[in-house]
Amino acid sequence: MTVTPLFRIVLASTAIGLAACGRTPVEEVETTAPVPVTVEVAKAGTIESVVTVAGTVTPAPGADLLVTAPEAGRIAELPKAEGDAVRAGDLLVRFDIPSLAAEVDAKRAAVKQAQARLDSARANVNRLAPLVERGVTSQRDLEDARRAQAEAEADVAQAESAVNAANALSARSVVRAPFNGVVAKRWHNPGDLVEASASDPILRVINPKDLQIVATVPVADLGRLTPGRKGRAIGPGAEEADAVTVLTRPAQVDPKTSLADVRLGFATASRFPVGATLTIEIVTESRSNVIVIPAVAVVRDGDETFVMVAGADNKAHKKAVKTGLESAETVEIVTGIAAGDRVITHGQDELPDNAAITVGK
Repeated sequence: MTVTPLFRIVLASTAIGLAACGRTPVEEVETTAPVPVTVEVAKAGTIESVVTVAGTVTPAPGADLLVTAPEAGRIAELPKAEGDAVRAGDLLVRFDIPSLAAEVDAKRAAVKQAQARLDSARANVNRLAPLVERGVTSQRDLEDARRAQAEAEADVAQAESAVNAANALSARSVVRAPFNGVVAKRWHNPGDLVEASASDPILRVINPKDLQIVATVPVADLGRLTPGRKGRAIGPGAEEADAVTVLTRPAQVDPKTSLADVRLGFATASRFPVGATLTIEIVTESRSNVIVIPAVAVVRDGDETFVMVAGADNKAHKKAVKTGLESAETVEIVTGIAAGDRVITHGQDELPDNAAITVGK
């Protein structure tokens, strides 16, 4: 069947009329479905500013003894094994160093010789003094004798000092524990030949009840870590924590790394062993009765800082805020919102002001 021209005109008119209705394509229609969000209530509370660094457990000054030989020799006695407890005065090491005894004998002989010269010089002065008074000998001879006496006295003092030094060195052939502690490490056995060097230690004794922490701190944080600051030491797994206090600030900073060592003390006996690496959190400032919200609720966009608040009208409202102290999880809000406001913690990204929302649990 052939379509007449008139019918074609009607079809065309119908198509034009439909186009003129101004219908919007489906893909251009904006949805009005509420955006799902989660919220938390802003509360008045306490917030702390914390510096977090790494630290190593170490004996306190005076609670660590590394024993080395005073001279090359042989270990005669070494009664303590690793892990053994020791008490102050207990024998740790006895060295067999024949040269030390020989040195002491030689120094004592030198003292006797110097003393003999001094006695002779004194006798000479005593002999010449009356002769000068009688004019038998000259004053110059007496002055020379007195000068010889003074030199002999100096020789005696020097020889006695050498004896004291030799005795002190000889005394080091027997090492006793200066404090109660435990043998942390033993490198040798009885009969071993050892050198008088820090690179050839015999054993190490520490006092496990007197431990501290040496923390490595960036120079930018040093100004806030004044002695007396409180903190906590967290062990592996973050399941254990001990209270600590900043004891000292460093006198110098490593110019290559811009890091410095800060020493901290445990509030009670530490449960951590020497050498353990801990996470140290040091409180540098604390504020109470301030508005605190989760850090994830704060949005920073260039120079703008704001939070999205869930209103009673089921809409999100943008609130400019001024922040204060910040921790890893919370932020102090100085102005912009009040206690009781419901801040959006999830779902606020790119959420427009006055957008419809639905609050989830």
